[in-house]
Amino acid sequence: MQFHQGRLIDHVHLRVADLEASRRFYRAVLEAIGLAFRSESAEHFSCDELWVDQADGPVSRVHLAFQAKDRDAVHAFHAAALANGGRDNGGPGERSYHPGYYAAFALDPDGNNIEAVFHGPAERSAASVVVESRR
Repeated sequence: MQFHQGRLIDHVHLRVADLEASRRFYRAVLEAIGLAFRSESAEHFSCDELWVDQADGPVSRVHLAFQAKDRDAVHAFHAAALANGGRDNGGPGERSYHPGYYAAFALDPDGNNIEAVFHGPAERSAASVVVESRR
């Protein structure tokens, strides 16, 4: 059996009520599975595709960011979201997160913040990670 991973989810952003409690929890559970924080500061921590920071108001629902192949796909995502029960949470455009970050945001019917992001022209080492079952 063979399957591919790494093509849909770009990152998951959690906004938490107690950053230090979450920092302790995630450090412990990630270390238990052989992973460590990639970055951390007083305001956030991250590991691979997971980003966690302090909510500045009510704790947000899940933020999911899907990888888009180009800017046109970001626009198509946003239009489809609005046409199918989503609410605008930031139209297509450049963001200041890093040069070339082009994204759009929509709230799904339950209020989760869903994003499509294109990071600009880039060459990937592979289209996905191939996982082969040894069963």
